[in-house]
Amino acid sequence: MSQKTISIITPCYNEEANVLNLYNQVREVMLTLPYEYEHIFIDNSSRDNTVAILKMIAAEDANVKIIVNSRNFGHIRSPIHALFAARGDAMLGIVADLQDPPPMIADMIHEWEKGAYCVLGIKRTSEENSMMFWARKQYYKLAERLSSIETIQNYTGFGLYDRKVVDLVKSFDDPYPYFRGMIAEIGLPTVKLLYDQPARKFGITKNNWYTLYDIGMLGIINHSKVPLRFATFAGFAGGVLSFLFAFFYFMAKLLFWSTFSVGVAPMIIGVFFLQSIMLVFLGIMGEYVGAIYTQLQHRPYAVELERINFETGFGKAKPNALTLAVEPVITA
Repeated sequence: MSQKTISIITPCYNEEANVLNLYNQVREVMLTLPYEYEHIFIDNSSRDNTVAILKMIAAEDANVKIIVNSRNFGHIRSPIHALFAARGDAMLGIVADLQDPPPMIADMIHEWEKGAYCVLGIKRTSEENSMMFWARKQYYKLAERLSSIETIQNYTGFGLYDRKVVDLVKSFDDPYPYFRGMIAEIGLPTVKLLYDQPARKFGITKNNWYTLYDIGMLGIINHSKVPLRFATFAGFAGGVLSFLFAFFYFMAKLLFWSTFSVGVAPMIIGVFFLQSIMLVFLGIMGEYVGAIYTQLQHRPYAVELERINFETGFGKAKPNALTLAVEPVITA
């Protein structure tokens, strides 16, 4: 029986201060394990020295493979493109900023060998801004309530996935895939490992409010029709409330004809209220229509500018650490 192989996938964009450190930490873990592996870095058209550093690493270690995208294809499409390019018996996703702890790779592989199809890293605590961590937890709870399936809370994609799981994800044929939701949808035996997320030490996060909103909305509309149905319920509720208020004012006018003045204020408030409700739900319906439009376009996940070392196979981890003169960029 041939030896099992592991593919480790790292998406990166402007991570010149982190990729070498991550490579060395992953390699140190793989040195302790009896597996051949490949470490695939997919670069989303970085504007710093990330690609140059990766090429120097790949020149010394054939286990490191690089995909350089022709442009930035975003935080959803680029990682899935690398996942489908991986060739291992199991695939493991880990981010470049070292907020996913590389030592957990050994624990994940151990659980996989025991029969788990998915081994997921679940954030127990985080050194990020406490308000942001609280907001994320509230979002996960909301998504859980709205979803038609059991979702996975405090899970960012850090985990190990058996080849069978990746093949099932590929069969979804989704041009804008919500990977975390797909893992919950598949439902194969899963092990969850808790970890404490450290703070980013070098560089700045690439997640802005738009990308967080994109992921958050994708997580809701992919697994729930509740927002659309809530629009219908809100319409009924608004109609009932409008009727009750109208009836109240009508009765008040009949009882206090000479002293009660209706005025235009209730009408103006009601119009603004109903218009705001309509705009909110038009936005929600727009999200669903946009998702359908994306499905119909069926564009590729990414266009590659170049591939490096993919002609080589899997190998053992090299014992000597690679050192390069890279000046880390420290940000407050």
